[in-house]
Amino acid sequence: MHIQTNGLVRAALAAAACLFAGSTAALDIVLPPETALYKASALPGFQLVQRNCMTCHAAQYVSTQPPASARPYWEATVRKMKKPFGAQFDDQDIASMVDYLVKTYGAERSAPPARAPAAR
Repeated sequence: MHIQTNGLVRAALAAAACLFAGSTAALDIVLPPETALYKASALPGFQLVQRNCMTCHAAQYVSTQPPASARPYWEATVRKMKKPFGAQFDDQDIASMVDYLVKTYGAERSAPPARAPAAR
């Protein structure tokens, strides 16, 4: 069985084939520098989060999580990033990363110092 094709479609397909077959130039995509940072901490998880999490998403992502999130929430989130999403960090680092996240962004963070009442 022979199917006739429209001449315009045939010409478009030929042009596309020529473009793709003869092109060896790579497409360069330049992203702007990252400006968001994780909150600095002496906790060991800070360096781990900094090194591992920004590979896939901006530091701002963590600030979109509910601030009252307890440790099980952060643990489930970090484990989800590893599997099924495929983040490349060691299982032994999970506890330190969770500790940093829950104490810096979650339910175990220190309350900010109380502000003195304004003078009247």
